[in-house]
Amino acid sequence: MSTTETKLGLRENAAQFWLLVLINGFVGAMVGLERSVIPEFAETVFGISGHTALLSFIVAFGLAKSIANMLMGRLTVRFTRKQLLLIGWLFALPVPWLLLYATNWWWVIFANLLLGINQGLAWSATVVMKIDLVGERNRGLAMGINEFAGYLAVGLVAFLAGYIASATGQVTYAFIPGIAFSIIGFLLTWFFVRDTQAHVKTEAAQTTIPMLRHVWKDTTWRHGNLGSVTLSGFVNNMNDGILWGLLPVLLMSKGYTLQQVGLLMGIYPAVWGIGQLVTGKLGDVLCKKQLLSLGMMLQGIAIGALFFSQAYGVVVAALVVLGVGTALVYPNFLSVVAENTHPQQRPQSLGIFRFWRDFGYVAGAVAAGVFSDLFGVEFVLLGTALLTVGAGVLSEIRMCCTKKLLWHSSKCGTNLAAQT
Repeated sequence: MSTTETKLGLRENAAQFWLLVLINGFVGAMVGLERSVIPEFAETVFGISGHTALLSFIVAFGLAKSIANMLMGRLTVRFTRKQLLLIGWLFALPVPWLLLYATNWWWVIFANLLLGINQGLAWSATVVMKIDLVGERNRGLAMGINEFAGYLAVGLVAFLAGYIASATGQVTYAFIPGIAFSIIGFLLTWFFVRDTQAHVKTEAAQTTIPMLRHVWKDTTWRHGNLGSVTLSGFVNNMNDGILWGLLPVLLMSKGYTLQQVGLLMGIYPAVWGIGQLVTGKLGDVLCKKQLLSLGMMLQGIAIGALFFSQAYGVVVAALVVLGVGTALVYPNFLSVVAENTHPQQRPQSLGIFRFWRDFGYVAGAVAAGVFSDLFGVEFVLLGTALLTVGAGVLSEIRMCCTKKLLWHSSKCGTNLAAQT
C-alpha cells in the first residue's frame, strides 16, 4: 500500500484499531491474574510472608518489562510491529502453566520475568500501532481507549482471581483463565492484525516535528516535556508497584477477607481504566501539563488517605481518587511523548519512556520490601504519597503547553509547531 493510499484517523482505521483494543484487553488480563492473590499464594503455597521476599516477584516483573520496553523501540528497526506483538504473546503462553504447577518460589519469579517481557513487547506494540493508525487529531482519545481496555481488564480479572480463590479455597485455580487469555491473544494477533508501517510513512511525510538530537538523553531528562513525563511515569509506577505488593497485606491486616481484598484491589485499576475514556480525550482539547500535574497530586493525596484510613468507606473513596488521578496522567503520558517526537523516532522515545516508567516497579518493590520490613507498611505509604505529590509539582514548574503554539522554547527543548 502506498503512502498516498494510506489514511490516518480513528474512523478510517476503525476495524484494526478496535481489534488492537481487544488484544490489549487480553494483555492487561494477564497481569490482573496476579493482582489480588499473589500475597495469599505466596503464604499458603510457599510459606513466604516477609515483604522483601514477597515483592521479589514485582522486581522480576518490573525489570523484565522495563528492559523489554526499551528493546521494543530498538527492535522496530529490524522487525515489524505485528512480529513484535506476536513475540510478546509467545512469552505469555507459559506463564499460567508455570504458576499452576510451581513447586517453589523461583518458578513464580521466572513466570513474572516472562510476564514482564510479554507486557513490555505486547503492550508497547499495541500502543505504537494505535498511534500509527490515528494520527494527531484523536491521539489522546486513542491512548485513553487503549489504556482503558488494558487496565479495566486488569481490574476485572483481579476481582475474578480473588473470587475464584475464595470460592474454591484453592488460590492456584485463580491462574487457570490465563491459559485462555494468552491463547486467544496470540491467535487474534496472528490471523487478524495488520502491520502499520505504511501509516508511519504517511505521517512522516506530513509532520513538522523536528528530530531529537539524542533520543535517550532528551526523553530521559533534557527535553522539558519529555523529561518531566518520564520522571512522573517513574514515580507513578513506583507507587503502583508499592500498592500492588503491600496494599493486600495492609488490607488483610485490617481484617478484610480475601474476597473483599480482591474487590478493593480491583477498584483502583477499574476506575483508572474507565476514567481514561474521558481523560484521554481531555488531553486532545486541554493543556496536558495541568492534567499531568493535577493527576500526580491527586494520587499522592489518595495514598496519604490510605495511610490514615481505618473505615471501609474511606478506603473505597481513596482508591477511587487514586484511580482518577492515575487516569488523568496515564494516557496523556503517551500522548505527550507522541506529540513531541518525530514519527520515525517515536517507538524509540516511547520505549525509553516506558523503560523508566516501568523501572519504577522495580524501585518501588525494592524500597517497599526493605522499608516495610524495617519501619512498617504505613511508613512506606506516607513516603510514597509525598514523592508522588512532589512529581506533580515539578511537572507544573517544568512543563509547557504545546497546543496551538508556534515558538521555540529552550525550556521544552523543541520547536513547537502549530497544531490543528
